Amino acid sequence: MQGQVFKIHSDFYYVKLKCGDVFECKLREILKKRNEKVLTGDFVDFDDTGVINGILERKNFILRPAVANIDTAVVVSSLLEPKLDYVQLNRYLTFLKYHKINTMLCFNKEDLPDKSEFKKQADEIIKIYKPLGYKTVFTSAKEKYGLSDLKKEITGKTIVLCGLSGVGKSSLINALNPDFNIRTSAISQNTQRGRHTTRHCEILDFKEFRIIDTPGFSNLKFDFILPKDLDLLFDDINNFAKDCKFSDCLHLEGDEHSIGCAVLENIDKINPQRYKSYLEFLKEARDYKHKVTYSGTKEEKAKKITHGAQRAKISRAKRESSRNTQRQKIKNFEDFNNFNGEENDF
Repeated sequence: MQGQVFKIHSDFYYVKLKCGDVFECKLREILKKRNEKVLTGDFVDFDDTGVINGILERKNFILRPAVANIDTAVVVSSLLEPKLDYVQLNRYLTFLKYHKINTMLCFNKEDLPDKSEFKKQADEIIKIYKPLGYKTVFTSAKEKYGLSDLKKEITGKTIVLCGLSGVGKSSLINALNPDFNIRTSAISQNTQRGRHTTRHCEILDFKEFRIIDTPGFSNLKFDFILPKDLDLLFDDINNFAKDCKFSDCLHLEGDEHSIGCAVLENIDKINPQRYKSYLEFLKEARDYKHKVTYSGTKEEKAKKITHGAQRAKISRAKRESSRNTQRQKIKNFEDFNNFNGEENDF
């Protein structure tokens, strides 16, 4: 049988068929040995005993949050409470661009009392992100404002909600369909952050669309990309980077290639928050390059191809353990023979 994983809890995978039937499944042991990771949204093959045998080809996937087969990612943010963190917002957008996921922006909680400050920030948002091609909606889960605009953009799609805890992802889902009644929590006045009310990724079926609800997270780092490739993920920087004198220019003041850097020559045309985000991510990418260069990141693969068949590989630790066991057995055998030889000499 084939179905889609709509929820993962502990070691159980809940798979839904097209007809709506749901099966509680476990992962076949060979997939674990191959280190095959099943994500929420994956289409899988499973048998009538509830064992998943394989993962069907994915359209796309991301690992933070761990979801697959997404039509659109909606990055949910709050402007005032908690206060909008542009670097964190750009972190999501850059990460999703790296994975080639279609993305739109949703700014929730317009019911907050300071309307003038809200409008000021909303205008700034549109000024920054509209030229980059991002569709933007402003919503209020409490006052049901902007929900029709959001529905219009996501109808017929499977979307994933991304964002920090406390920005109103769960409240937004409840506003779209109160029957879900997802638990929410208030913002901490000390940390200005919300508590994690969503513990796992789950696909929620609406009449016109599907939403993958996800836990909030913040510790996403660009420790997987080389510095020279980072500007490709910033269209507003890359537009000028193409004209840099040096192909490996990192667009840094004081850098060896800063003279002739088209980005620095046009820095007044790039939003300061975007450039600030680029610099922060660049530091993480440079740390990653240093680690790759001097520490080594070679990892043993969990599977191998033998005679055209894919097989699980025994880990190095287990192989070493097995070899050590064999060596110890040989040593014990030799010691035993030597001991008996000494006894016979007497």
